[in-house]
Amino acid sequence: MSESIYHWRKPIGAWHIQQCLPIAPATAGQNLTRWQRIWQGLQQSFRLMVGVHDYQTYLKHMREHHPTIAPMDERAFHRHCLDARFPSQAGKLGKCPC
Repeated sequence: MSESIYHWRKPIGAWHIQQCLPIAPATAGQNLTRWQRIWQGLQQSFRLMVGVHDYQTYLKHMREHHPTIAPMDERAFHRHCLDARFPSQAGKLGKCPC
């Protein structure tokens, strides 16, 4: 084993994480409890793990970074995400959804 494992000490400083920020912040005027924020973060994390992207986060990104481009509607957005994960066009390699 490495010698650094035996001589490990807890770091000292103000850089320790006090509270994690939510992945997608709550909308303005929506006061959520800590447990509700945790639950929303867990839901979003599990959705991202199985490949379901968040449309509201996509809209926020498009407003902030690409204001001149019209965003896709929700149906087209989910179709785009599915095609990116499981390509259906001939000649494209992808994962089998089964």
